[in-house]
Amino acid sequence: MFQPVIPMSGLAGWMFLQRTADSQSEAFNNSPRIVRDTEYFEVTIGQVTSAEELVEDRRLLRVALGAFGLQDDLNNRYLIRTVLEQGTESNDALANRLSDDRYQRFAEAFGFGNSGGARTQDPLFAADITARFRARSFEVAVGEQNESMRLSLNADRELADLAQSDGSEDTKWFRILGTPPLRSVFETALGLPDGFGQLDIDRQLEIFKDKSRSTFGLENINDLAEDGAREDLVRAFLVRDQLKAISFQSSTSIALTLLQAR
Repeated sequence: MFQPVIPMSGLAGWMFLQRTADSQSEAFNNSPRIVRDTEYFEVTIGQVTSAEELVEDRRLLRVALGAFGLQDDLNNRYLIRTVLEQGTESNDALANRLSDDRYQRFAEAFGFGNSGGARTQDPLFAADITARFRARSFEVAVGEQNESMRLSLNADRELADLAQSDGSEDTKWFRILGTPPLRSVFETALGLPDGFGQLDIDRQLEIFKDKSRSTFGLENINDLAEDGAREDLVRAFLVRDQLKAISFQSSTSIALTLLQAR
């Protein structure tokens, strides 16, 4: 398996990754395991007509979950089956009640529990899912070298898609609040405190909007369709994230010095 190269952290590392992302992701996607998994999914998924069939096939499920950043739930088959079978059309559906918005998008994409039925036989479905899987798998591999770079790549991709999607302004902001990786990037970039998530959700939304406007000049989410707007956000995230790391290291060093002096 090809391992991405991230020779440094912070903005310098991000600039290097941007310059080499195309060649590195191509090499990663040509790795034997990625090729085997995506080819198997594209050949097999059209035969799957129920959530039960999907969760019983571990290879298919690995790609399906990985496409939505839910790969850590590979062994939570009961949860995943329930999410898929209940769909997204009912307010009481599990996908709509979970705080992580990725489950909703996952269930909606496969369609098992919705009135339109499974989308697995759609001619474009398999290619769409495997493209998502490749992108997210590369981000996961980057994260094994540097988690901040993974969050930055994810934010750049997800926010570009979100800016061009349908839905009201508040719906898009709530999607950011409900997607942990995106939320983490915004909270750090905006300098929000650790206890921010304990506030009422409507108050969180208000603060996100106000601080994004004052810090980055974002009047609405659609502004993030511009590469420069996303780049400003990612750069602010990386700078603040690195400052936090330096501060933590300094505090740890001071504590160790004090302990050793006793």
